[in-house]
Amino acid sequence: MKLRNLGAMNQILHVDLSNNKSWTEEISEDIKELFVGGKGLATWLLYRETRNHERVDPYGEENPVIFAGGPLTGTDAPAMRGVVVSTSPLTGGYVDSYYGGNLAQEIKYAGYDALVLKGKADKPVMITIEDDKVEILPAEKYWGLDTFETNHQIKADMNDKTLKIATIGQAGENLIPYALVSCEYNRHAGRGGIGAVMGSKQLKAFSIKGTNTVKIHDLERFDQAIAKARKELEQSEEIEELTEAGTAAALWFAHSEGLLPVKNYQQGTFNPDGLAHQAQSEKIWLRDEGCASCPIRCSKVGVIKDGKRRGTVSDIVEYETAALMGTNLGISDIREVAYLVYLCDALGIDGMSGGSTIGFAMECFEEGILKPEDCDGIDMSFGDSESAERVLKDIANKKGYLGNLLAKGTKKAAEELGTNAQARASHVKGMDIPAWGPRGVPGMGLAYMTADRGACHQRAFPIDYEVGGAEFNGKTFERLEVHGKAETVANDQNFIAALDTFVKCDFGTFGISEESYRELFEAATGEEFSQDRLYQLGERIWNVSRLFNLKQGLTKKHEKLPKRFYEPLPDGPAKGHKFTQEDEKIMLQEYYYHRGWDEEGRPTEEKLAQLGLKDKL
Repeated sequence: MKLRNLGAMNQILHVDLSNNKSWTEEISEDIKELFVGGKGLATWLLYRETRNHERVDPYGEENPVIFAGGPLTGTDAPAMRGVVVSTSPLTGGYVDSYYGGNLAQEIKYAGYDALVLKGKADKPVMITIEDDKVEILPAEKYWGLDTFETNHQIKADMNDKTLKIATIGQAGENLIPYALVSCEYNRHAGRGGIGAVMGSKQLKAFSIKGTNTVKIHDLERFDQAIAKARKELEQSEEIEELTEAGTAAALWFAHSEGLLPVKNYQQGTFNPDGLAHQAQSEKIWLRDEGCASCPIRCSKVGVIKDGKRRGTVSDIVEYETAALMGTNLGISDIREVAYLVYLCDALGIDGMSGGSTIGFAMECFEEGILKPEDCDGIDMSFGDSESAERVLKDIANKKGYLGNLLAKGTKKAAEELGTNAQARASHVKGMDIPAWGPRGVPGMGLAYMTADRGACHQRAFPIDYEVGGAEFNGKTFERLEVHGKAETVANDQNFIAALDTFVKCDFGTFGISEESYRELFEAATGEEFSQDRLYQLGERIWNVSRLFNLKQGLTKKHEKLPKRFYEPLPDGPAKGHKFTQEDEKIMLQEYYYHRGWDEEGRPTEEKLAQLGLKDKL
């Protein structure tokens, strides 16, 4: 039994904005075998679509934006999402970003495993897709609207509230390199600036509606696999906590372990009383919500109930944004943080990079690198939420010196300000460090250094081994040791990349076993999916994204941590710990060894042949 039309819709929709045309492409059996779907298919498509260009300009016509689902997207399998892949204007390299909600499912229902959006329109446009009917329409009337206004207005104009929409805000229109894509509804492909890539194409939005269904090979076995996966979720203590509190509960863990970003990572602890789930429940939450076919229901829809932000509709403030917009900026009032996150979502700014960039500017102001006259009348002191609000608006609209400076992202803003500023810029390859400080957890530092899209905690999370007590192949790890952790990082990267072909939600993996994921796939497609195939699939994808990054000029020299983490951690259980260049060297050498790459971190011909990639790229 082949994969054809089982789990997969077997079609890719191409839309060329430069030439105002669209067409479909059938996915070959060998590509489905090698890359499955989701991250795998989209990564291969990015490489193929750009292989005739020596280096891809993120804002060039040649850079595609690829939305993809996996073989389990659009089914009743629990906790499945969608992915969008492109070349990042923030890093210049590969980027994939994930979103929940209902958009990815509708792409499948319209009959497509992936949408490849390319070229560049002469004026603002939107794409409408209804099964095999595809139109490119004028969108000047939506240009300048925020993401929520755009979603509402398109549905009103088309007299159809059931449409699923992806859109950008003002940040994407103005090519802010950390602009997000807002997906149906209030779910965001946040990291890496794909919203700015859409803006460069003058693509304000696309709407999609479908009437197809996803065909399943063995429905009885599939239902049994779903029941098993759901039971695993019900029995998981981590999932119980996510359902009750979302990831905001992690603020207490990060504080106790000294891992929080505090005032631009100057410290690692910050009392999270005013930001964690208890405060959010009291001041914001009204009801639980979940994405399509997801029983976890980690979303907490609500409204700010009192104070000067009263009436602002808010979802849960997840750990990453609670930390990067809260502790990182010295703000301890969840109402203020929730408003700033809402503002990011509306303007179309990645809240993680937005919080990191503002925190960087606040430290530069504190140290006199940014003068009061540079800040357009804004008091850039830590703890000032109104200043953060003004700066976010200025960034999205490229207003004033400070707004234009920070609109470039932390890395380029620091380069413009000079050496002292660069020592305070927390990024890897241009991607801002997530809200898990790596001092005191060296494996996490390696994960940041080697992640395919720049600093990322969603490619590997060795904190589980370093302070969480998890075992790897029967081994435990000493917290501050640098040796021996590279294998765990590479293994996790392969595993996560493979599951992102389905496309799984990270939270689902807290309960659903590897065996259950494979059973779901096998029942849906009729294809055997051994553990070896799973990990080789992830390794194959990782090597393709590596080749793409090398072509884009991201090499071994870019795999290093910010200078901030060469400074001793001043607080928490790992107080005094810092990274050294020797630490980085040791970890990278071991990592390249486990990857089967050469000493410069380049995939070898033997490795590519082993993975079946020699004639597929």
